[in-house]
This record gives sequence, C-alpha cells and structure tokens, in this order.
Amino acid sequence: MAAPGSPTTPTAGPGESSDAPVHGKLPNQGHTPSNPPSRSGPSARGASRFIVAIAAIAALGGALFGYDTGVVSGALPFMERHFGLTSLSEGVITSALLIGAAFGSLAGGRMADTLGRRNSLLWAGVVFIGGAVAVALAPTVPVMTAARFVLGLAVGSASVITPLYLSEIAPAHLRGRLVSFNSLMIVSGQLLAYLVNAVLAHWEAWRWMLGLAALPAVALFLGVLFLPDTPRWYISRGRPEAAAEVLHRTLPADDVRDELTRIEQARTLEADARRGAFQELQLPWVRRLLLIGIGLAVVQQITGVNAVVYFAPKILATTGLGTNAAITATIAVGAVSVIATAIGMSLIDRVGRRPLLLWGLSGMAVSLVLLGAAFHLPRSTAVSYLVLALMVLYMGFMQATLNTGVWLLLAEMFPLKVRGLAMGAAVFVMWLVNFGVALAFPVLLDAVGAAITFWLFSAMCVLSLVFCKRYAPETKGLALEDLEHELRRTAEGAGPSTAAP
Repeated sequence: MAAPGSPTTPTAGPGESSDAPVHGKLPNQGHTPSNPPSRSGPSARGASRFIVAIAAIAALGGALFGYDTGVVSGALPFMERHFGLTSLSEGVITSALLIGAAFGSLAGGRMADTLGRRNSLLWAGVVFIGGAVAVALAPTVPVMTAARFVLGLAVGSASVITPLYLSEIAPAHLRGRLVSFNSLMIVSGQLLAYLVNAVLAHWEAWRWMLGLAALPAVALFLGVLFLPDTPRWYISRGRPEAAAEVLHRTLPADDVRDELTRIEQARTLEADARRGAFQELQLPWVRRLLLIGIGLAVVQQITGVNAVVYFAPKILATTGLGTNAAITATIAVGAVSVIATAIGMSLIDRVGRRPLLLWGLSGMAVSLVLLGAAFHLPRSTAVSYLVLALMVLYMGFMQATLNTGVWLLLAEMFPLKVRGLAMGAAVFVMWLVNFGVALAFPVLLDAVGAAITFWLFSAMCVLSLVFCKRYAPETKGLALEDLEHELRRTAEGAGPSTAAP
C-alpha cells in the first residue's frame, strides 16, 4: 500500500526519542558529521541474518493482516448461533473490520511519517493486541462490531507501514523479494486462521479463534522493540549517524556513503514532488491514470475474492456440508492461495501485467459460472467437494494473477509527483469496495441464492476483463522514468499501454 513520503523537517518527531538506541548504541543527536562512521561492513552471512530477522519480525504485521481477515470465516457459524445473527448483522460484523482498515490505511502513512516506521509498527502491535482481546471478549453484537472496527484500524495501518518499512530498510537487490514476502505472509496468515478454525471448531471455541490473534501481535510488539528505524527516517530527522549505523549492518562499508547520499537526494526530490502533487492532478492525463488505478482497485474487489475468504464455510454449508467439515475444508482455500501467490510472484516479470490480468479474469469467470451451476445439483457430499474444488480453482486464478497484478500496477503506474496521493486514493477505494462486498454478500446469498450470486460475480469478471483489456497499462520491462513518459503518451492517446518489450 502507498504511504506519503518522509517529512523534511530535521527534528525528532513525537514518539521518536532523540536517544533511541540503534542496536544497543546511542547515536549523537544534533550533530551532522561530514563523514559517516568508519567501520568495516558486515559479512554476507551476517547481513543476511540481520535482514532475514528484520523481515521475519516486520512481516508479522502482514500475517496479522491475513489472520484477522480470515479467522472470521470459521467464527461466524458459531457467532450466528450465540448472538442470533441475521444475514445483515453477519455482514456488519464482518465488514466493520474493513471500514476500520480503510481509515487505518489513510492514517498509517501519516503516522509512519510523524512517529517513525518502527514506532508506528509498535503502536499497530498494541492496537492488534487490544483489538484481538476485545473481539474475543465482546458480550454483544454492538461491542463486537466496535471491537472489529478498532482491529481494522490496526489491519489498515499495518498494510501500509509493513511494506513501507521493509522497502526502506532492505538493500536494493533484495527489496522486491522482501516486499513481496509481505504479500506471501498475508495469505499465510489467512491459511493459519483456517487451520486454527479447523482445530477449535470441534469445541465451538470461536472466542479462542478470534483471541489467539493476540499472540502474534505480542510477538510483533516485542520483536519490533529490538529493531531500528529505517535509514530514510533517521535522515529525515537529521540523524545521519543513526542511518549509517543501520546501513553498516546491511551493506559493505564502501557503499554506505553513496547510499546516504542517494537517500538524501531521493528525499529532497520527493519533497519537491509532493508540493506539486495537487497541481499535477489537474492534468487530464494524470486524472485519467488515477481513474484507471481506482478502476483496477474496484476490479480486484467486485470479482468476489473476499466473499470466498470471509464466507467459505457458510458457502459450503449451503451444499449440506456440516459446520465442522466446512470449516476444515476451507484449509484448501488458504493453502492454494499461498501456492498461487508464490506462482504469481514468479510469473509477473516474465509474462507481463496485462496478460496475467486477462488470463486470470477469464479463468475466474469460467470458474464462477461452473461454481454457480454446481449449486443446482442435488445436495450430496460429492457436490460439496465439487463446490470446494471450484472455489479452490477460482482462488488459484485470482491469487496468482489479479491480486498480484493489481498491487504491482498500483505501485508502478502513477507519476512521481502524485504516486503516494494517487495510490493512497486507490487503496482507500479498494477497502471501501471490500467493505461493501462483505456487507452485501450474506444478504445476497439469502435473497437470491448461491448460484445467482456467483453468476453475478462472473458477470463482474467479464466486465472487468473488458475494462482491463481497454485500459490496464503494461509496465513490464520499463524503468519508472521511461514508464512515466510512455504512460503519458498512451493516456493522451486514450489507449492501453503496450510499450513494454
């Protein structure tokens, strides 16, 4: 997700102590050395260990994102009986987290700039812990809804702060893999939720399903206490010695000076760019790109993915499968999501963005047509597992293509001056549409049945295919600077970009 760039004021911000330790050392405050500290760089093995430790701890934010969005699928059947939920109240409880995430994503970037990336992750960990405990103990539906909203604030902020932290602290040659690792952790968190649901369903322990999210949240909080902030954050606060201390753990000593210079130049460029962002949005070609980006964000949500993620056991129960068996069967959805995401990460730079989107939407449309047709078959165990297989097929297409492609396009397609602003707007709309789908799906399921509901999602896939074929740009093989010129030429010519080699 996008976040605003670093502030330019060289003072310690609230929440970032002027004597915060960096790996046990106190950097001098108020002193800007002409040269970074002279010391030998890390061994390759030592740097790798340090980076892997950082990625493992920070990506717990992504895992919590996945767990908290996925766990509700197993808890809902038991909550329905406990609270006497209607279809509408099921949608409200599920979607409360998503509306919280929408506003959390808006606040996350600003909080990261104000408090620092590390301290923002600490605060997200605190909210994750409190939200998980509150959801597990909620005595009434209104309290549950409010607690889910608060938990959503943590989910949304973590969805911004975690990839931002990883992208800024990783060396350039590892940045893509580490940021993609966060996406893999999100679907892994969903898989973990499905596994926990399957185990605890035997005791109908839905409160434990929800409350166990507090454990990785505690691990996130404690782990982040031992992490530094990013070099970019330290430089933005006038602390080059602290930045150099971190860089000496990840880079050869000879590269530290050049990296410090590069960060300072990039920060200055981005500050200048942000000052012209709103004026840049007045340009017709930039407005057109923003609308395309928002359209891609909508496409990712209206094609049904989160209806499956949040309500898979409810869907399977409509085929006659028992509650516990339906919850256990959902593990297949999570497992395929993890595998498909890894496949999509390996294909995206070889196949290209547009072909992946078009093939994926075609496969999703066909899968959903077959899925809807399966609900017209007589109820039986075989039909239940046919429905599961078609859901798994649909999720495989979705996670390997549309999910991977849309996130990458949103990070690449906007010009520098509006990149943070435009991506933030697109992601905000994405969360709002996610909220709408989660709220409407259980009501729609009861009103028109599963077959028509999935055929409607299939129709959305067809419309999305037309949209992507007409408007989605191809960004494969182009440097960001060249890409900006190509997208401007294409947007002014009102056609899809096909300039990639």
